[in-house]
This record gives sequence, structure tokens and C-alpha cells, in this order.
Amino acid sequence: MRWRTNYGERDRPLTSDLGPPTSRETFASRFGVVMTMVGVAVGLGNVWRFPYMVGRYGGAAFVLVYVLIAVLIGVPALMGEWALGRSARRGTVGAYAAGGLRGGRALGWFLFAVVIAATAYYTNVLGWVLYYTVGEIGRAIGLPWRSASVLPPDAGFSTGAFLLQVACTAVVIVSCALVIARGLRGGIERVSRVILPVLGAVLLILMVRSLTLQGGEAGLRWYLGKFAWADITPTVVVAAMGHAVFSLSLGGTFMVTYGSYLAERDDLGSNANWTVGADTISGLLAGLVIFPAVFAFGLEPSSGPALLFETMPRVFAQMPAGWVFGVLFFGGLLGAGYLSDIGAFEVLVAGLTDNTRLSRRRAVWLIAGVVFVVSLVPMVNLGIFLRWDLTFGSGMQTFGALCAAVTAGWAMRRAVLLRELGADAAGGWRRWVPFWLRYVVPGAILAVGIWWLLADVLHAVGAV
Repeated sequence: MRWRTNYGERDRPLTSDLGPPTSRETFASRFGVVMTMVGVAVGLGNVWRFPYMVGRYGGAAFVLVYVLIAVLIGVPALMGEWALGRSARRGTVGAYAAGGLRGGRALGWFLFAVVIAATAYYTNVLGWVLYYTVGEIGRAIGLPWRSASVLPPDAGFSTGAFLLQVACTAVVIVSCALVIARGLRGGIERVSRVILPVLGAVLLILMVRSLTLQGGEAGLRWYLGKFAWADITPTVVVAAMGHAVFSLSLGGTFMVTYGSYLAERDDLGSNANWTVGADTISGLLAGLVIFPAVFAFGLEPSSGPALLFETMPRVFAQMPAGWVFGVLFFGGLLGAGYLSDIGAFEVLVAGLTDNTRLSRRRAVWLIAGVVFVVSLVPMVNLGIFLRWDLTFGSGMQTFGALCAAVTAGWAMRRAVLLRELGADAAGGWRRWVPFWLRYVVPGAILAVGIWWLLADVLHAVGAV
């Protein structure tokens, strides 16, 4: 069935042969749509992961390849996931079956379980960021605060680190649940409209401070100016493609669910352009914050994931009034990750409310409890955490993105897909999107998945 609504309409009942009747709320305004979509895309991927990926894969070459992939692959992939969700008016559980994919309902429940595991470790990381934010405040008032004490040990078990993680993760989960319980407009959209502009302002403030540090220009030259065509290797291309999937929250879950809340009047192409553009700019700004500061203090830009949790606190410790910028940095990171975490919880809550008789409030607190229990596993040590991230972050997210592209490009009726994309009315480049979703996007994602399997899991290939 089709669902027609406009901004300002209230919920209407949706009935189908996929399960019990549900209701579907839509966004209150286009600004709210863009802020919510950008908010769920930005997350930790831009402020934490993008800079260390740039550092690991050589600077400007990675930046150029990533920007091209975000435009050529990210935009159509986003449109495909939104089209799948909006046409079905269902989240992850239900959208694939409604899209015509054989075994789609089982796949939806599988991805639902994957999101539980992924949300658990992602929320755990947000707990670390929360502790670091409080630690910067504690350092300012002279408390003997060691922020790194929240991090799990490389191996074995630390009771102190575990208990700190339990407490911080619980705070993040409860705060997410309180927002999700208020629904799309009253909770998710309202929070996104506040946090995202604040995050942009914080990044701009930090960028100016970083660029004015003595020696910071060396970091700027390395970040954007040190470029050679020879630096664009297969490893760099695949890493940039993988990060685009991660950063834009592609994976057949988040954006499919949020797509189910889009009104008929929402232009998927325009929204995709805005989302990819804002997401990319936020990542570039994060690099302008981090690399000039790293070079100004003679630190190592290729230190990997530790670039955030080990390198940046050292930068703030040496910077005049560094605690102020430390609070802004980790507070901004917390806000960015929080919006993505809300998106993850919404995927899970929608899965229950779409397919069971549970009320939204009961579904929220049930999911909160399950995620908290599961999050205890990756808290034990970094060995477990990194394997968890490798499986449920890199691997399963790539798999989900591939499933969504295949469903949109191959299983959905072409007429339905064209109508959702707006190709019938707008024409132009949108008419190429079904071809892109059928061949180009799955091919690119499959290449990333194969390389990830060979390089990170089987260790059968090395850097090229």
C-alpha cells in the first residue's frame, strides 16, 4: 500500500500483511529531516574515525578519494535505502520483505540482531567519551583525574575500568531511551535540531584555535597539501570506500528506518546531497581541528584509533587554557556520537513496534535493557572489543549496505523505485540511480567486503 502524508499531519494507522497494525509519524519540517539525517550520519565516524583513517592512509590522497566516493557512491546508496524504507513504511524488519527480496523478513531480523550487538559496543565508546569530557572538567579544577582509566585493558580484566564503563554506558543508554520514548518529532528531531548546529559551532571554534597554534600550518600542509597520485593505492581506495559506508551510516538499517519516516513530499535526491555534503564537511573540519594541533606539538598523526583518546588529551594538556578546548572537543564528540546512538536505538525500537503489540515506551526500555546487558561483553578488554568492532561494525555494516543496495536495485519494482527517487518528475541524473544501485553500488561495496575479509580477517593480503 502507499502512504501519503504531508508535514504537519499526525500519525495514521498502517496495516499490511507483514504484521500487526502500526502507526507512522513523519518529520515536522525539512530542516528537521536534514538535521536528523546528518546527525545520524556524522557520529563518531567523522570526529573520531575520519581523522585517524586520514592519518593511517597518507593524508590528502585519502581525503580526495573519500570525497569522490561519498558523492558517487554515498548519494545513490542513501537514496536507495531511503526509497526502500519509505516505500515499505517499515524499518529493518519488514522493509526487505516489502521490497520483494526473497527471505527478506529473516534478513530483517538478522540485521536487527546485528544492530543490537553494534549498538552495545558503540554505546560503550560513548561512555568512554563521556568520561573523558568529565575528566577535562576535573583537570580544570585540580582533581587527580586520569581519563584513560575508563579504557579496557589490552587483555585480561580490570575491575576498575569495567565498573567505570558500566556506569558511563548506563548513563548514555538512559539518556538515549528518554529521547526515543518521546517519539520522532518530540524526541529525535527536536534533539537533532539543537545538537547538530552546536556541534558545527564547536568544530569551527576548535578549528580556529588549532590553525592559530605555532607550527599548526605544517599539519595543514600534510592534511590537504601533501598529495601525489602514487599515494592512491588499492588499499587507500578500499579504505575510503569502507569509511564512506561507516560514516554515512549505510548498512541497511539506520537509513532504511529513518527513510520510513520521510513524507511523500521529501525529495530524496536533495536530502541525500545535503546529508553527504554536511557529513563530509564535518569530517574535513575534524581533520582541521586535529592535524594542525598534532603537528604543532610534534606528535604522530598516524597513531590510529589512539589518535583521539591518547594523542588529543596530550595536546590539550600542553595548550594554554587547554581544558576549555578539551571540554569542547570531547563534548562535541559526545554530541555527534549521541545522535548516531539515538538512530541505532530507533532502528531497534521500530523493529519491535512494527512487528509486535508492544507500546513504544515498553519497547524502548526493553531494548535499553537488552543493549546494556550485551554491552558488558566488549567492556572486558580491547581484544574482545576490537573483534566485536571488526565483526559487527566493519563486516556486518558492509553486508547490510550490500543487502539494501541489492534489494533496491534488483528486488523493488522499477516503477516504484523511480517514483520514490522522483525520477518521473525530475528526470536527469536520477534516472541513472537505478542502474547505479543495481551494478555500481553493490560492486563497490562487494569489493570493500572482499578486501576486508582478505586483509583484516584472513590476513591473506597486505597493503598495496
